[in-house]
Amino acid sequence: MDPSITPSASRRQRPGVSAGQDRRPGGRRRSDNPHVPRKPQHRRTSTGPRRRELLQALGIFQRATPDQLWKLTRPDNKHDKLVRDSLLDLEDHQLVRIEVVREDQRQVWVLTRRGHGEAKKLLEPKGIRVSALREEKYDPVTGKLLGASYDDHAAAVTSTAAELHRAGIGHRLGFATEIGHRPGSGYVQRADLVVRAPEAGVPVLLLEIDRRSEDAHDLVAKLRRYWEWGRLLPKDAAKHTVDLVRSRPDAIEHVDHGKRLWRRVYPPTGREGLAPVAFVFADTTEAKVANTVAVLEEAGRRYWAPRRYDTLYSKAVTARDYRQAVPVVVTTLEQLQAHGAGAAVWRRLGRTGDQTLTAALDNLDGHALYRDQEARADAEDKRRRAAEREAQRSVCKRCRAKFSDLRWEETTARGRVWPAGDTSVCDTCHADDVAREEAAARLQAAAPPEPENDPEPDRGRGWFRRRT
Repeated sequence: MDPSITPSASRRQRPGVSAGQDRRPGGRRRSDNPHVPRKPQHRRTSTGPRRRELLQALGIFQRATPDQLWKLTRPDNKHDKLVRDSLLDLEDHQLVRIEVVREDQRQVWVLTRRGHGEAKKLLEPKGIRVSALREEKYDPVTGKLLGASYDDHAAAVTSTAAELHRAGIGHRLGFATEIGHRPGSGYVQRADLVVRAPEAGVPVLLLEIDRRSEDAHDLVAKLRRYWEWGRLLPKDAAKHTVDLVRSRPDAIEHVDHGKRLWRRVYPPTGREGLAPVAFVFADTTEAKVANTVAVLEEAGRRYWAPRRYDTLYSKAVTARDYRQAVPVVVTTLEQLQAHGAGAAVWRRLGRTGDQTLTAALDNLDGHALYRDQEARADAEDKRRRAAEREAQRSVCKRCRAKFSDLRWEETTARGRVWPAGDTSVCDTCHADDVAREEAAARLQAAAPPEPENDPEPDRGRGWFRRRT
């Protein structure tokens, strides 16, 4: 055979060795077959706690970016690299999918039908509401995925929850979205986000996220509906209470909060007033926020402002009654992201300056101050009355000493018969007078009686004279 047509290598090659090439001591390399697509290697976490955390977060918020999921699950990590690897692993198991890639190249992840089913198993036994499934729907003509746009409002809601969780205000299982509140009018007011964080001093907080897509007076109407909902009675309320409130609507103010409807839904806040409401403004300017807050303060004063206490010491009591008010705090998403939700970035309506969330919700001039001021005013009033009474106390005309309380009562009481004597002297001098009178009486009783006239001698002398 012509050496020119002799095969350069045997027909059967060992694995990993290309035809006509010697086996490389380092093993097969990726460059040997560059046309085969290869998926990036990522850490397998589908069986660990991260799988549960991500499914729970997506089950509650429906859609989220890796950055948001990082803050909602493991905010202590320095970055979201491990979260992105976990999402790729869950994608391999057909539990999550990428719905859309935003303009800033951030991916928006959602649950698949299979992942949604697993999220239900993790959330529903805990009584947590699961968001609706985002199904894949394609245009029959173009084949383009329909409904894949990412709502900026939903992104702001998820980012707000992420910043709260990152600051330790609430756990991801303590968040709920789109929770309805039905006032008496029948309209359902849905809170964008509800936070329950009793360990952080915030047992409940209703949040409204506004990207300045609504008029400021629309926010006032939302505040009014929350106020009306907080004044409702449950369906099984006592009949006499229902009749009283129907005949006199203001009578609801005297009904304890524990007997109202809102306490059936949320735990006690630990503070005076109804369930607090927070307005978080996003993607807007400081001027627009200032104008909106000014309208909220002025037009919504009836719903958030405290009242004066009905007390006898109105001049001495400066505390305010917050029991029928809705505590309202405001901030911006940009402040939460820049400084953290635990910083002094919250402002309470009716106050100036920013505070931490718990400080803004506290009522330093509320019922505790009222009790203290009323007690001090009552003590001061008692001292004043005692001083005025002391100034009117009688003085003895002999020794110039003040009357004792008993002697003063004896000499000034009306309609009561007291022992006779000089009423212008004190009890000591009166006691001396009584002692002298008693001593004189004893002396008079101890003296011998005077002799009485004897009629017999006179009669004998008379007979003798007649006989002589």
